[in-house]
Amino acid sequence: MSTSSAADAHVGEPSPAGPVELDKHDKHAVEERPGHRWWVLAVIAIAQLMVVLDATVVNIALPSAQKALGFSDGNRQWIVTAYSLAFGSLLLLGGRLADLIGRKIVFLVGVVGFAGASALAGAAQNFEVLVSGRALQGLFGALLAPAALSLLNTTFTDAKERAKAFGIYGAIAGAGGGIGLLLGGVLTEHLSWRWTLYVNLVFAVIAFIGGMALLRKGAPADRPRLDLPGTILVTAGLFGIVYGFSNAETHHWGSPLTWGFLTLGVVLVAAFTWWQTRAQHPLLPLRVLVDRNRGASFAILGIAGVGMFGVFLFLTYYLQLTLHYTPVKTGLGFLPMIGALMVAAQIATTVLVPRFGPRPVVPLGMALSAVGMAWLTLLDGGSTYAANVLPPLIVIGLGIGLAMPTAMSVATSGISEEDAGVASAGVNTMQQVGGSIGTALLNTLATAAATNYVKSHGTAPAILAHAQLHSYSTAYWWSAGFFAAGTVIAALMYRSGRPNLTAGQAVHM
Repeated sequence: MSTSSAADAHVGEPSPAGPVELDKHDKHAVEERPGHRWWVLAVIAIAQLMVVLDATVVNIALPSAQKALGFSDGNRQWIVTAYSLAFGSLLLLGGRLADLIGRKIVFLVGVVGFAGASALAGAAQNFEVLVSGRALQGLFGALLAPAALSLLNTTFTDAKERAKAFGIYGAIAGAGGGIGLLLGGVLTEHLSWRWTLYVNLVFAVIAFIGGMALLRKGAPADRPRLDLPGTILVTAGLFGIVYGFSNAETHHWGSPLTWGFLTLGVVLVAAFTWWQTRAQHPLLPLRVLVDRNRGASFAILGIAGVGMFGVFLFLTYYLQLTLHYTPVKTGLGFLPMIGALMVAAQIATTVLVPRFGPRPVVPLGMALSAVGMAWLTLLDGGSTYAANVLPPLIVIGLGIGLAMPTAMSVATSGISEEDAGVASAGVNTMQQVGGSIGTALLNTLATAAATNYVKSHGTAPAILAHAQLHSYSTAYWWSAGFFAAGTVIAALMYRSGRPNLTAGQAVHM
């Protein structure tokens, strides 16, 4: 069996009848460092938070950055798009490199590279350097994110410990967007927009020192060749899909720059799938996808990625433009949701899933999220935060906390160590592509709703304010629809009973 890094020792295959056999070196490591798993989790969590934050932390800083560097409204989207394009299209390659080279080295390279790219973007004196830095952030994030999740997967093998670890990790992944809004507001308001990028250096230093000290060396003894045709096909395909949906924000859906790239992306991903059945060393072995629970989890993570942007994006607009909140106050407004999410994540992964399995837990979470999003459609110009925003926000937090950490844990359970990196990359890819689809689709639908409202009712100031609220409501309804669809998919696809969360795992540390 090939072994990898980051808390990875050379271990034997797990026996169907009992625990894995450890050689003397590994037994010594287990006895010598019994508590280091939780320090490893802290390192992984810090690194993951750094990556997740960057999906939203820069958004609040965009107006300040635009004023400082003098780029146009048309170019503004590229500060976000450059990151998502590089990140989304390179994730599967990053995950496979972690399996082939070793998770520790890929993790550390990702941390250092992400920090360097953040420093470059933060110090940018023109638009081109800022976009280049953001693209490099995405590139190194595509190395870091799947390596971090696969480290978590191979480090925590005891069912109870694994449940707690994935509850924490999933809470960070789900709450990172809200934390990014708060941190972005604080840094922009009290320091500078550049600190929304420089702050990554603090996270990176901690993660690098912790990674060097705590993660175990190791690399696969047998390194198969990298699937170059598969890498080219899936990278180009994912790029086309993410780029096509990104273009939908600035071009109409009938534009060749939208449907053309989307069509090309889908064709290339289909070709990639066909090639994986014939490649000697496939980039994404189809054995990773055939498990029914894992397939359900990938689908749920993608759908949740679409729906979550309804709350993070449009509720931010509502709080700032309708209730006239400052960026910092807007970020603080999301804290109850984050708290509810973290509590639900721990309850789901440590209590509910071990007892009942994912089938009742994930549909319940998606249903609660759908109810919360539908509840937000009642907001109007006279609504208040405490009475009208806070209750649905808590419901959404509870729903996402039940669904996302559970799906993440199930998606990476039962994976052989040699596929841990690419399976983890699949999780991140579904979230990233889902987020890209959510941003483009919901923005387009909301804009169309506002335009049609103005055409029907006129252009008086009061009408324009109502048109804005109508656009938000449209986005909330669509988000609720996605979560509702996820409820049905989860109920139908997940198998009944408790999952085996340790099958195929190897013991580490």
